[in-house]
Amino acid sequence: MLESPQGARVTVDGRRYVAFCSNDYLGLANHPALIEAACEGAVRHGVGAGASHLILGHSAAHHALEEALATFVGLPRALLFSAGYLANIGVVTAFVGRGDAVFADRLNHASLNDAVLLSRAEFKRFPHLDLAALERLLAASRARRKLVVTDAVFSMDGDIAPVPELIALCERHDAWLLLDDAHGFGVLGREGRGVLAHFNAASPRVIYMATLGKAAGVFGAFVAGEAELVETLIQRARSYIYTTAAPPLLSVALMKSLELVRNEDWRRHHLRSLVALLRERLQLRRWRLAPSETAIQPLVIGGNEAAVAVSEALARQGLLVPAIRPPTVPQGTARLRISLSAAHELADVERLAEAICKAERAVPCSEP
Repeated sequence: MLESPQGARVTVDGRRYVAFCSNDYLGLANHPALIEAACEGAVRHGVGAGASHLILGHSAAHHALEEALATFVGLPRALLFSAGYLANIGVVTAFVGRGDAVFADRLNHASLNDAVLLSRAEFKRFPHLDLAALERLLAASRARRKLVVTDAVFSMDGDIAPVPELIALCERHDAWLLLDDAHGFGVLGREGRGVLAHFNAASPRVIYMATLGKAAGVFGAFVAGEAELVETLIQRARSYIYTTAAPPLLSVALMKSLELVRNEDWRRHHLRSLVALLRERLQLRRWRLAPSETAIQPLVIGGNEAAVAVSEALARQGLLVPAIRPPTVPQGTARLRISLSAAHELADVERLAEAICKAERAVPCSEP
């Protein structure tokens, strides 16, 4: 049980750890400026929203944040959701149904898969990042409406979807593209503007979703795109229409977060230096650090028991790194999901790398 604020150093069940298991990529979750803004927001707006957005829950704070987010990611309009899970379900079920088809990367987040199942559209999955397979599926489809859905940064692998190529495929085959940028927003692109800025990509066919509880350090999510897209969501996305709006004080805190994300480039520079240091220091013989330039650094061990044993050995040394096993990841690819944060110090990463190298020598070989 976490007994301290979120950060690089946490207290769990009375013991202090260096945590490599948080999505607080920029180290903002416990930032004094965000805490102050949240307190000011509570004084100004109270604690609860009290109603759904379409009744009386949509406050001036929500509206200001939506406009700021749309401007930040370079899209015409944005719409707040209470969580990324609700945003994905809202978008997919609002846009497709029976007679339509959704094409999904096999390693997509569970929220995207669940959204497709709820939509009752035809569900077509293609091998991870296999654009040739995706094009074959798109070309063969006679669906009324086609929607491609993909993580922008894959949460268990840390690799980045080839967004320009995906956009080109969607434009060629008359499809929409939903990008789940939960792990890229705030980290990728100029000033942390996300995966579209990272690739300098744009298209009116893009539906962009990002969460606000990871790099932004607070809570919630938003969907951005063309004005008609957002208006459709307001009218048809059930997870927006029938949910009490998030507390307005969180929008006030997020306005401050957005300012820090935009202006404090040193956080992203430091994060990149931590990634480079970890990859340099982890010289491994049996285990494999998967290719990733993001804050998510997966150490693939293979066997479930070995991955758990390594995680437990690191915890005994005061290092929290979770073991991820099937069905969250494919069989035979149990791993440690190392999450780096701008709140970490270089010495933290040095310590982690040394401990992992020692563990590799100590843990017996095991079959996946």
